[in-house]
Amino acid sequence: MQITYKFVDHIIGTKFEDLGGDVVDSVKKQVLDTLATALGGGSCEGIREVYEIVKDWGGKKESSIINFGGKFPAPNAVMVNAAMAHALDYDDTHEVARIHCAVVSVPIALAVAEAVGGVSGKELITAIALGVDFHCRMGMAAKIARPNVLQGGWHFTTMFGYLAATAVAGRLYGLDREKLINALGIAYHQTSGNLQCISEGALTKRMGPGLAARAGILSAQMASRGITGAKDIIESEIGIFKLYHAGYDEVTLLEGLGKKFASTGTSFKPYPCCRINHPFLDGMLKVVIDNDIRPEDVIEIVPETPTVAALLCEPVEAKTKPKNIVDSQFSLPWSLACAVVRRKAGLDEYSNEAIKDPALIDMALRVKPHLDDSIVASLETPVKIAVKTKRGDFTATTSGHVLGSPENSLSLDFLEDKFMNCAAHAIKPLTQKDMKKVVSSIRNLERAEDAGAVIKPLC
Repeated sequence: MQITYKFVDHIIGTKFEDLGGDVVDSVKKQVLDTLATALGGGSCEGIREVYEIVKDWGGKKESSIINFGGKFPAPNAVMVNAAMAHALDYDDTHEVARIHCAVVSVPIALAVAEAVGGVSGKELITAIALGVDFHCRMGMAAKIARPNVLQGGWHFTTMFGYLAATAVAGRLYGLDREKLINALGIAYHQTSGNLQCISEGALTKRMGPGLAARAGILSAQMASRGITGAKDIIESEIGIFKLYHAGYDEVTLLEGLGKKFASTGTSFKPYPCCRINHPFLDGMLKVVIDNDIRPEDVIEIVPETPTVAALLCEPVEAKTKPKNIVDSQFSLPWSLACAVVRRKAGLDEYSNEAIKDPALIDMALRVKPHLDDSIVASLETPVKIAVKTKRGDFTATTSGHVLGSPENSLSLDFLEDKFMNCAAHAIKPLTQKDMKKVVSSIRNLERAEDAGAVIKPLC
């Protein structure tokens, strides 16, 4: 159980001064991006229903629910906020870890900070950096037992999110070494999250981070009251890696611990859909605009696709005629259709209105993905799309480094625009003054005396 203790000592002992300026900047981006996607996600199917459940439960007024308003027990408030932030599938990702990392750590940090009160901006940034790092290290280290299935069938964001959420909550609640160890064991006992929801277009996909975040607070609170959990949750034969996966890479898990933080490897999304679609969108949008390809010109579109991405191409009926927004978010044909028909892929292209658009459906039916076992499933792998038109054949390509990746990063200014755009889709309109106030407070987050107040203008 030495590895678990190493992480616990790291989580408890790290100071703001141990973070580099690049880490602080990346965390600020993650806070702004997460609040943006939460504002946009509040109107998504299933979110109001979860909010109504929490509202019916009532209870101690600790933490705010974004945009809906009102204060509720921290575990319940964060369940709504984290689900809301993931609903659009517009939240950040860590490509190597295969994880949406901030969608768990940011909402739980804000909820606990608000409940505890007086948490400084420096402490909030440190807690988020630690949670994201722990989350991503777990994902990067996992050896997938079923390599031909996306993430082995597990939803890493949710699964490892239980532990990351507990780390953040434990840090901000001030748990000591033994209590945090127990809290992580309690979290492991609850750990779950699978990708069957994507295959069926189920709303549980967006609920996963909320369930993990809620469990993180519950685990920390249980441990604080003396409830024990298993300690050997990583190295044991029935620890998380050997029970759920095919083991783990210890070097990847621990390399540079305390010196390297995974938040600097975060990718931010310019499009509100599954990240695997993004390189194809980059290439398709460029070839369509550069060559002025019109929808009526297109005969057939053939993207060369790694076999592991079959989840975005099959079943064909759901991917070309989405029954719901989840189907469209996880459809390569739909994304390419948006690039051709609307020359963009924004919130309006993955909506209940869009999935009824006959022009988009017609174009999606012209997309014929070619699944190829030889293509390496990586966002850095060059993409190739054959576009057959009445004016001749075109080829859409990318050379790697997808828009929004660490090597082709989105600026804080870009994310500010994304925040404003998402706010325009919020269930309750926000004033320009309130939106600018939030952006300004995040830009200066390390100077805040009470970081939990950051979301106040949004509630």
